[in-house]
Amino acid sequence: MKEDAPSLKVIDTLRAVEPLAWNALADGHPFLRHEFLNALHETGCACESTGWSPRYLTLWQGASLVGAMPLYAKDHSYGEYVFDWAWADAYHRYGLPYYPKLLCAVPFSPVTGPRLLARDGTTRALLVRAALRLGTGASSLHVLFPTELEAREMEAAGLMLRRAVQFHWENRGYASFEQFLSDLASVKRKKIRQERRRVQETGVRLRRLVGGEIGDENWSFFTRCYNSTYRAHHSTPYLSLEFFRRLGESLPEHLMMVLADLDGKPVASALNIFSPGALYGRYWGSVAHVPLLHFEACYYQALEFCIERGIRTFEGGAQGEHKLARGFMPTQTWSAHWLRHPEFSDAVEKFLARESKGIERYVDELNERSPFRAES
Repeated sequence: MKEDAPSLKVIDTLRAVEPLAWNALADGHPFLRHEFLNALHETGCACESTGWSPRYLTLWQGASLVGAMPLYAKDHSYGEYVFDWAWADAYHRYGLPYYPKLLCAVPFSPVTGPRLLARDGTTRALLVRAALRLGTGASSLHVLFPTELEAREMEAAGLMLRRAVQFHWENRGYASFEQFLSDLASVKRKKIRQERRRVQETGVRLRRLVGGEIGDENWSFFTRCYNSTYRAHHSTPYLSLEFFRRLGESLPEHLMMVLADLDGKPVASALNIFSPGALYGRYWGSVAHVPLLHFEACYYQALEFCIERGIRTFEGGAQGEHKLARGFMPTQTWSAHWLRHPEFSDAVEKFLARESKGIERYVDELNERSPFRAES
């Protein structure tokens, strides 16, 4: 007997989906887990009042969830890390509304991972077609930081691809941090050792807390650091203490916090989210200035953690050519875009073609500046 075609539902809360069913499609990616996304919504960080209105696409085969996309209706472009402000401004100058737009992304998280949550290409294609149909009620559809496979599938469905560059570290089976350093050119190796020694000489002591070792007082201090970083950049923090506490309760197995103490008091903190295969450097802040502490807390402590646990990749987050000298190599990331207005779509397509060539040249230049020894 032939199975019925999958049915489509758009939901505005993950409470409508069983966590186990959702997580079975998330492929072990911590940022796509039901607990992470639901915490964003229920703590008010990514919800209608902050300009992130959930419009999650779900595909069902009978009572079974077989596909999903984390979609949002957006009335701004904050918290995305793929910048389309110029596109929005062009629409405005021509008297056309750019918002609301439809966005598939993990809010406030420039991390690569699946965006078409499905087990096979046929179901992923169904999700893309359904998202495009929803997009006709908005100015555009944007899918941020998908895998390259998904990006190519969306390109085949008519979306335009955009490239960007992040800096990722690859674990080459290192047995120790010193073995990693031995792969670097002499000048880079000496600089890192000097940086670590200078931090140690200040009297700062570093601690790594994992999962349940992170207490409520640690979350309170970390949030204080996180907020101070945003204030220093004259920005409003996206996330709240309530959200971080929820993460600590619901996803402890994916969390590693670095704490820096000076004279027995915490002065800085960094939060990392990890899976067995990848670690993602996310948030950092300090309440006192200690030279070079940022590099120690955000990079070197996390690299040691990856080496100890055999974690394959460390995604250093958005931007930061300074990561290159510390063993992070340029990695292309992807986004996919569809604009309903044909003339603007043509203009953006031409812009993306020029931008893509520039990205390729930029990556080539960065690779020529590799920090690794030629024979490594």
